[in-house]
Formats: sequence, structure tokens, C-alpha cells
Amino acid sequence: MASAKNKTIFTDAFLLESKMAQRLYHNYVAHLPIIDYHNHLPPNEIAENKKFKNITEIWLKGDHYKWRAMRALGIQEKFISGKASDEEKFKAWASCLPQTLRNPLFHWSQMELKNPFGVNEYLNEKNAARIYSKCNQLLAKDGLSTQGILNHYKVELVGTTDDPCDDLAAHHQIAKAKGKTKVVPSFRPDKALNIQDVTAFKSYMQLLEKRTGIKIVSISTLLAALSNRVDYFHKHGGRVSDHGFTQMPNQFQLSTAQEKEFATLMTSKKVVSFSQPDAFLGTILLELCKMYWKKGWVQQFHLGPIRNNNTKLLKLIGADAGTDSIGDYPQAVNLSRFLNALDTRDQLAKTVLYNINPADNEVFATMCGNFSDGQLKGKMQFGSGWWFLDQKDGMEKQINALSNMGIVATFIGMTTDSRSFLSYSRHEYFRRIVCNLFAKDMQLGLIPNDEKWIAQILKDICYNNAKQYFQ
Repeated sequence: MASAKNKTIFTDAFLLESKMAQRLYHNYVAHLPIIDYHNHLPPNEIAENKKFKNITEIWLKGDHYKWRAMRALGIQEKFISGKASDEEKFKAWASCLPQTLRNPLFHWSQMELKNPFGVNEYLNEKNAARIYSKCNQLLAKDGLSTQGILNHYKVELVGTTDDPCDDLAAHHQIAKAKGKTKVVPSFRPDKALNIQDVTAFKSYMQLLEKRTGIKIVSISTLLAALSNRVDYFHKHGGRVSDHGFTQMPNQFQLSTAQEKEFATLMTSKKVVSFSQPDAFLGTILLELCKMYWKKGWVQQFHLGPIRNNNTKLLKLIGADAGTDSIGDYPQAVNLSRFLNALDTRDQLAKTVLYNINPADNEVFATMCGNFSDGQLKGKMQFGSGWWFLDQKDGMEKQINALSNMGIVATFIGMTTDSRSFLSYSRHEYFRRIVCNLFAKDMQLGLIPNDEKWIAQILKDICYNNAKQYFQ
């Protein structure tokens, strides 16, 4: 425990502003297992039960949230993504953390140090060397290997994000080992839909051909190849798809001339562009969504980011360098038309919609209500606060919008959408926040002051609904 002098805000009462909030959290949801239905954890690291050489590798490598903060605080790139030693990078971050107050990084980072490393003091420049050494000693033990971390956080399900051309060998290895955590693939076909970059697209088509044995020379053969991979994922436990777009397409059918143009694109070495990339995206996506519906899958749509704004860092580091931001694209009309195109055919699968722009909260919450079918509880989901919105204010606004415009009791709750094995603290963060919100309403007389009634709804939001939704 921290001394009285160094006592932190991260106590049992953190974010829980009343005795009722503390009871709801500690007595009912704190110890529930975690269903992390969407993340970007590398399945090969789970399969090999990787041990991390130090905390920089597991905590800072590739963490664009921290990278953005460090750049804003004047830290040179060599201490962020460059050639500085791992210890130097950790110390550089330690010097930044005290200055991140009111940014969610301060909460997340300190929570991740407390659990699982047992650090009950604020990280700073002075104690960085000692904390670095302590964390590294713990990481060398079996309990903090990748599988050990998942067991520590009681993660029941991990839904990774996988390219259609992945052979899923790591997933097969994990399934064969029969560990405590079930790890399943999610189908992310973005590369097969991005025809705007013709060079990259045609290169990907070659890879898809090798995986399927289907020569892609037309729209029909492309769909056959994608169907082949959907079948492959289903056979290997996949029951979820995921898509990331700026906005949904506004066209869903290619003309005969456009289909001929695609065939020419695939057979000619000279073609450098496709005239209607949005129509191509809409056509292929609509057919994919029919496949998901037929298989009984869940489909997810992450909408709205503007990526790789800083071309200088894109050239230096590559994508995911921490230079993406919230986009201000219109969402409602295209999203409505796309969902309706599936619903009118009775081929709309269970759907989770995530917005990155908080201005779209009510748009997404109400859009979900348009396509509930009265047959499946919570079929249409307004997804949890994502990316720039997975912090206290973002989570509260998402929950409030869902409560006001929909039925929060059907909500499938938090997912990490993270590449870090330490990000499971965000489930604790979410659970504390949602318990505090409900407790406030109980105190204000806005909902019944019935502990067992409210606790059941909270257990559903934090665990039961997701378990049922993803089967």
C-alpha cells in the first residue's frame, strides 16, 4: 500500500462517488469475467504465450495515445518511436505522465501500473528507474505472460481482428491448447474493399487468389473468393466481422459497364484507377453482409476517423503513428440507406455501430432503433465509446445517449479495441463509471432505489448481454 504521504486517488472508491456506487461495483460487477469482443491483440503472441522483455515493449511500443501526448510535451521522436533504449523511452514517458492530468492517459496509465504490477504511487521522473525495474521483474514471471495476463484479468473471450487472407494458424494453436480464454478471429476485409489505391488493391487480390485458388477476373469471382474466406473463418470459430470506414457507401450496385471496367482492371497491367470506388465498396460490402447474415454472424462498423493526417510522420513511421483524428463526415443518410437495403431483404445481421465523432451519438443511438426487428433482444447495438471517446466523458455521453434514445438494459458494454494486453483496465474503468451513473440516478430518485434490480441490469451490461449476443 502507498504511504499516507504518497496515497493516490486510485483507491477502492475511485470514480465511485457514493456508498451505493461502491456497493454496485464491488458487490456485483467488479469480479465478473470480461468478454472483449473486439480488439487488435496479436493472436500469435497469445499462441506462443509470449513473455515481454520489459514494460516498454508491452506498454509503450505502438501506443499512439501515449505517443501523441509525448510529442505534445516536446519529447523528441527518438524517445517515442525512434532508436532510444527501452529504458530511456520509459523514463521519457514517466517524465510526461504527471503533466497528463485531466487526460484519460493519466487514469489509464496509473490503473495499468496498479493492476497487475501493484504500483501504488504516481509514476514520475524520480521513481521511473525503480518502477521500471519492478515491472520488468514481474514480467519475467509466468503470471504476466500473454496468457497469464488474460487469466489475471479473467478474460473469458478475446475477439481478435484478422485479415481474410490470414491462415488462422495461431487461432488453431490456441484452440488446440484449450486454455482458459477463448480466442476467436474476426473477419476484417478492408483491404479487399479499398479499390481507390489500385496498386495495393491488385496486390491484395493476388494474395486472395493464392489463399482461395480462385482466379479473380470479375465481380462474381471476387465474391466467390470472399465467400470462401468467410467459410474458412466460420470453420475456425469466427462469428464476427468488422469494418472501418470514414462513412458508409452511398451506392450499392455496379452497372454492367462498371463490372466490365472491374474485369479490365483485373486483367490489364495498364489500368491505374477505377471510376466509381464508392459503388464498388457498396456493392461488395452489401454482398458480404448477406453472407454474415446467412452465417448468423455479428457485423461491426467503425465510422468516422480521418487517418494519417501528418504525412511527414506517415513517411517516417508508417500508419498508426498517432496522427489520426476525429472526422466530421456526414453519417446518417448513407448509414440509413445501407441498413435499410439489408433489412428490406430480411438479411440484416446483428449489428454494432461505433461513432468516433461525439456529435454523432444521438444519430447512431436513434439509427439502431430504426432496425430492431422485435425478434432478437438488442439486435442493433450502439457500440461503446471508441478510440477518442473511450474515456470518462465519452463513456458517460454514449451511455446517456443510448439511455435517452434506446434501451440501455440491452447494451453489450465495453470492449478494448486495443493492441495492448494491459488495456483490460479499461473494463474496470467502464464498470466503475456505469455503476456511478446508475447510483447517481438512484440518489436523485430518477430510477428506483432497488439495489438488486439495478445490480441485475448492471451485470447484464457488463457481462451477460455480451455473452448472450456473441454466443
